[in-house]
Amino acid sequence: MSFGMYAASVPAFLQMLKNLTAILEKAEAFAEERDIEPEVMLNWRLAPDMFPLVRQIQIAADFAKGTTARLAGAEVPKYADEEQTFAELKARIAKTVKFVEGFKPKDIDGPRRATSRLRSAGRRCDSKASPISCISRCRTSTFMRRPPTTSCAAAESISANAISSA
Repeated sequence: MSFGMYAASVPAFLQMLKNLTAILEKAEAFAEERDIEPEVMLNWRLAPDMFPLVRQIQIAADFAKGTTARLAGAEVPKYADEEQTFAELKARIAKTVKFVEGFKPKDIDGPRRATSRLRSAGRRCDSKASPISCISRCRTSTFMRRPPTTSCAAAESISANAISSA
């Protein structure tokens, strides 16, 4: 039995989302027990340069749904970042869990489409391989500081030329 991208990602996302729900429940109980306004608790930061708890939860949910959808070649749903209460955050997590659970191993590990197409930071990446290789190539060109209009294919040829001339 092979260990595919589904097994490497979806169970981890579901566990993370379950843990976030438990953390929110503990935070809500803590705030109630100590007479702290829920809005104050939801806007706390562990460090001054961090996002508040509300934004951290939104980012975690977006990462789980976005990564799963991209691995399956599906459209990434857009969720408005308007949550302001513990209940709304838990509802967002539940909606994300339902979305992620909607994918089966064959959706992610099954036969590849003819071309995977991703856009990241103004760069377009077309790949006949898996979406994960496309992501990897786009990230490499991002770290190489290529101009935003450079496609991953162009970045690959620039990289190959740089390596051969070295």
